[in-house]
Amino acid sequence: MILKQVSDKGFEIAGTVFGLLASATIATQVYAEYSTDRPSTVSVFYAAGFLIIFAFWTLYGLRFNRVAMWVTNGIATMVQTLILIVILLK
Repeated sequence: MILKQVSDKGFEIAGTVFGLLASATIATQVYAEYSTDRPSTVSVFYAAGFLIIFAFWTLYGLRFNRVAMWVTNGIATMVQTLILIVILLK
């Protein structure tokens, strides 16, 4: 199987890169929500649900010492918190 040919370090690097890209994607949504006075089109429950999910995967990564998981999901948790705040303030 081709996945067995990729080292653990290779997966950690790829996981970190993709996790940072995901956080950057969320950050663009934060900016879009913040920069407009229109009511948010993002559900509070949707944003809160992803906040809980990212927080869980942060703890999972800490528990199993997977740097790519806890760093990128920790960042995603912070960015998701921002988007939830912006939505609630609208």
